Amino acid sequence: MLKEMPKVELHVHLDGSVLPSTASEYLNVDIKEIERDMKVPSNCKDLNEYLKRFEIPAMVMQEKNRLERIAYELTVDMKNENVIYAEVRFAPLKHLNNGLNPYQVVEAVYMGLNRLGLKTNLILCMMRGDSIEDNKLVIDVAKHYLNRGVCAVDLAGAEAIYKTSDYEELFAYAKKLGVPFTIHAGEADGYDSIKSAIDFGATRLGHGVRIIEHEDLIKEVIEKDIHFEVCPTSNVQTKVCDKFKNHPIKKMYDLGISLSVNTDNRTVSNTTLTHEYTLLRDNFNFTYDDFVKMNIEAIKHSFLSDSEKEKLINKYNSLR
Repeated sequence: MLKEMPKVELHVHLDGSVLPSTASEYLNVDIKEIERDMKVPSNCKDLNEYLKRFEIPAMVMQEKNRLERIAYELTVDMKNENVIYAEVRFAPLKHLNNGLNPYQVVEAVYMGLNRLGLKTNLILCMMRGDSIEDNKLVIDVAKHYLNRGVCAVDLAGAEAIYKTSDYEELFAYAKKLGVPFTIHAGEADGYDSIKSAIDFGATRLGHGVRIIEHEDLIKEVIEKDIHFEVCPTSNVQTKVCDKFKNHPIKKMYDLGISLSVNTDNRTVSNTTLTHEYTLLRDNFNFTYDDFVKMNIEAIKHSFLSDSEKEKLINKYNSLR
């Protein structure tokens, strides 16, 4: 039943969802070796070790035909578990090693995402640790394609090392250009990261689960209707929480915080939305109706236009 229910995904990384078989084919490396290096180990120590799993995807994703194929294969996986809308994110500047420019990269991914007819949009990731100039370029590219396949920008990377507060200039620039944004915050770092993201004007946070540590911020995010893109399995793997049954998602949900369930990285975390829903049902007794509510919240807080949101909610309700 959970596999068949309609789903919305707001937080899935393209490079974290490359099929190992595809990487094995392109790199001519045994698939068992590829899987070992692309999927997070059971004894992963933290987010920084988790992020090492993106080295192989970065090697593979440097040509237009590869980018298009990888994006297409992700839509196949999503459609197979009845995802009806997804906002797929990736960092375009990571795919320029073989001479592509960021515009060609975005167009290749866009072509792949749209081959199957699944409704999608792209979120372009700026990276912590990159220069202000490079990250502003990502915003410029997003502006160029805004409402034409791209819906927002994001800030991703090693949150505990590169503080969210250091990136105020970027989000002021995004606001100036009218480019919506979400921010990875409250994963590897806590109060300061979440507070900075909210103060910059973020209406959505990637992960954000450390919100549960701060009562004053909980009140603020509820009042401001900030949406949390929660990725439970990923949070356990990066040691944001020690085990699945201790994940704060149930507390967040019961407090009335707007949230959705997401995979983060389908290959790296070795998961699907159906798997996430199953774990949440089995560990916290979430019901079908709870998941419906989360999906409707996801649509309401997507970067779609108001008219598109209304159509998608109607479609969602007709399918369930």
